[in-house]
Amino acid sequence: MALALLIVIGVIVLIVVVLALWLMGAYNGLVTLRQLVRNAFAQIDVQLKRRHDLIPNLVNTVKGYAAHEKGTLEAVINARAKATSVTLPADKIKAEGELSSALGRLLAVSESYPDLKANQNFLSLQTELAQTEERVALSRETYNDAVTRYNTRIQVFPTMFIAGMFGFREEPLFEAPSEERAAPTVQF
Repeated sequence: MALALLIVIGVIVLIVVVLALWLMGAYNGLVTLRQLVRNAFAQIDVQLKRRHDLIPNLVNTVKGYAAHEKGTLEAVINARAKATSVTLPADKIKAEGELSSALGRLLAVSESYPDLKANQNFLSLQTELAQTEERVALSRETYNDAVTRYNTRIQVFPTMFIAGMFGFREEPLFEAPSEERAAPTVQF
C-alpha cells in the first residue's frame, strides 16, 4: 500500500514537473517571438527615420521648380509630421501609408517639370529615396514574417491558453499602402 502511494505521488510529481517545464518553454517561446517582432519593427523605424530625413530636402528641391504645386508639397510635409509623431505600431503603419501616398503624388508631379527631372540634386535625392523605400520594403517583410510567426503561436492550441493568461496580444501586419498594391497602368 505504501509503495503504491509512493508510485502515485511520484507520477503526480513527474506530471507536474513536465507540465511546469512545458509551461516555461511555451512562455519563453512567446517572449522570444514578441522580442523578434519588436526588433523587426525597430528596424523598420530606422529605415523610416532615414526616409523622414530625406523628405525635407526633396520637398525643398521640388519647391524651387514647382512652386504652384503647393497643395502636394503641403500634403507631404503634413504626412511626414504625422508619421514622425505617432508611436503605436498600428498608428505608425497608417501614418506611413499616408506618407507613401503623398510621396507618390510628389514624385508624379516631378514628371511635369523637365528641368526638375534633370536637376542633379533631385536625381540624387530620388535615388536615395528609392533605395530607402527598398530597405523599408525589406524591413517590412522581415517584420511581417516575425508577426505572422508570433500571431500564429498565440493562436494555436495549447499555447493560446498561455498567451491569454500572460496577456500576449496579436500584433498588426505592416501592409503596403493601397497605392502600392494596385497594379501599375501601362500605356503605349
